[in-house]
Amino acid sequence: MTDEVELPPATLAEEPFIVDTVDALEATIARLTSGHGPFGVDAERASGFRYSNRAYLIQVSRRGGGTHLIDPTAFENLDGLGVLLSTDEWILHAATQDLACLAEVGLVPSALFDTELGSRLAGLPRVGLGTVVAELLGLHLAKEHSAADWSTRPLPHEWLVYAALDVELLQDLRDALEARLIENGKLEIAKQEFDNLLTWQPAPPRADPWRRLSQIQTLTTPRHLAVARELWLERDAIARELDMGPGRVIPDHAIVAAARALPTSKGQLAGLSTFTGRLSRKQLDRWWAAIERGTATDDLPPMRVRGGGLSTPRNWKERHPDAYARFVASRQEVLAVSEELVVPVENVLTPEILRRLCWEPPADTTAVGIAGALTHAGARKWQVDATSARIASGFARAEANPEEFLATAAPGGSEAE
Repeated sequence: MTDEVELPPATLAEEPFIVDTVDALEATIARLTSGHGPFGVDAERASGFRYSNRAYLIQVSRRGGGTHLIDPTAFENLDGLGVLLSTDEWILHAATQDLACLAEVGLVPSALFDTELGSRLAGLPRVGLGTVVAELLGLHLAKEHSAADWSTRPLPHEWLVYAALDVELLQDLRDALEARLIENGKLEIAKQEFDNLLTWQPAPPRADPWRRLSQIQTLTTPRHLAVARELWLERDAIARELDMGPGRVIPDHAIVAAARALPTSKGQLAGLSTFTGRLSRKQLDRWWAAIERGTATDDLPPMRVRGGGLSTPRNWKERHPDAYARFVASRQEVLAVSEELVVPVENVLTPEILRRLCWEPPADTTAVGIAGALTHAGARKWQVDATSARIASGFARAEANPEEFLATAAPGGSEAE
């Protein structure tokens, strides 16, 4: 679908409204019960505006049951809705963005169809909801409110229209994608991927989240880092207290600028033009206390820390040529599978699984041994079937003579890892 083609706009069947009373919620559940087929589900948060990542709006749609915009903040629980939604499949777009906040209010799927993941597996070049709707349904879906503050009350009418359209088209989109997957012989692959999403969990919190400050690499001493750490922790505490996005308290660059300057008095901190943000002066006492803690502490953080994962394979080349050769060879094979299936390489096999397999291969590096190792690592059956023999072949080529193999082999995309 080219950008030049003017598509008809997606429109709603009914005027949207907010469900924020017990009576309205009971009516919503009754109407959804009278519908049929899977539920289109979506959630809107206030990322960047609020400290939490909770849902501030939940959209549910079903054929014959209407489209409903539910305010979860208006209810003690959504147990009745959760029971109903567990009776059929959910359709979501980019499910991992919403599953956690939906689970927080007791909404957990028993089966799901992810239209973004399905689009990837179907080989679509772009998988944003608006693009996929245009490609498969021939409709223009506006996405201008995706980054809005959904904690706003009352919600503007145009936001409600946007939110309702995000789920009202999901049933038709699911059917079109399923037909495309069947046509390409990938429906079983998609089913395995969707089933895997039912056990998905968000990544655990980082040990030192303050190290993700933007521009932190410009700080050159452990003392600078200690001050940045204390300012980050104080900002996090203020943001939590006020339920405000941390970046709206003071931005990252203000923390880094203050840590780099190491002011020697509260007045000097207040005079820093680079120390900006809506609460940079209102909370000056707390910022200064944080700086004092950072300048006085003996707990100085190291300049760099080793992550819990493996280093990037390009760093293996000199010290671990055997592992690097296995990676180059197997990466070539997985890339070839990706091209043959027309599935993104990261969906053919998770990069972390491949790296760990190459770093610490099983004793049995035949196709059978590789298949067992991949299964143990969490690869789905279709991934194991598609890659185990190919990876075993790559290992055999690499292990015969790693140095000779690396001297003659094309990198196969390995340097990007």
